Amino acid sequence: MFSEEKLNKVKEIIARYPAGKQKSALIPVLHLAQEEFGGWLSSETMDYVASLLQIKPIEVYEVATFYSMFNLKPVGKYVFEVCQTGPCMLRGSDNIIDYIKKKLDISVGETTKDGLFTLKTVECLGACGYAPMMQLGKHYREHLTPEKVDAIIEECRSKAN
Repeated sequence: MFSEEKLNKVKEIIARYPAGKQKSALIPVLHLAQEEFGGWLSSETMDYVASLLQIKPIEVYEVATFYSMFNLKPVGKYVFEVCQTGPCMLRGSDNIIDYIKKKLDISVGETTKDGLFTLKTVECLGACGYAPMMQLGKHYREHLTPEKVDAIIEECRSKAN
C-alpha cells in the first residue's frame, strides 16, 4: 500500500485526466510505485497499481515490461543503464559494458553481492552525440571511458558510505 502522501499524489495524477481515462496515469503511477516499493515493481505491486487505476493487471504488465525504466526484479542502489543502440555501439558501448561487467564481476541484469550496483543495457536514451553513455538515476553520464567508469563507481561507493 502507498503511504498516505503517495496515495494523495496518485489521486492528483489521476485527476489530471478525464473521467474514464485513468489509464493515462499509468506511467507516472508506476514511477511512484517503483520509488515507494524498493526500486522495483513486483507482480503484487503491479496488481495494486491496476486496482488503483481500475484497469486489468495485464495492462500494467504490458507497460512495465516494455519500458526499460521499470525494474521487474530487485536492483542495486545504483543502476547503470548503458545504451547499446547503434550510435553508442559505434562509439564503444560494447567495450564499456564489458568493462563494467569485469570491474563489478556481474553480468547484464545482475546486481553486485554488496547490493550497490546493477548493470542494465537499454535502448536509445536520446543522447547519441555523447556516446557511449549511460543513465545513472536521473543523470546521464556521457563520453564514457574505462577511467570515467572507474570514477563513477568510486563516486557511488563514496556516497553509499
